[in-house]
Amino acid sequence: MEEKKQKVVLDGNAFYEIDLECVRKKQKERQTPQKKNQQKGQRN
Repeated sequence: MEEKKQKVVLDGNAFYEIDLECVRKKQKERQTPQKKNQQKGQRN
């Protein structure tokens, strides 16, 4: 089965097309700095 790459959202009169690959990439980037910050806190 093929994985979805986009999500369509209707909000009232607004229409959004969300790139799921971009969302995953941003979530991964957010998790990486959090781990680095936790490691820095452990060293002190």
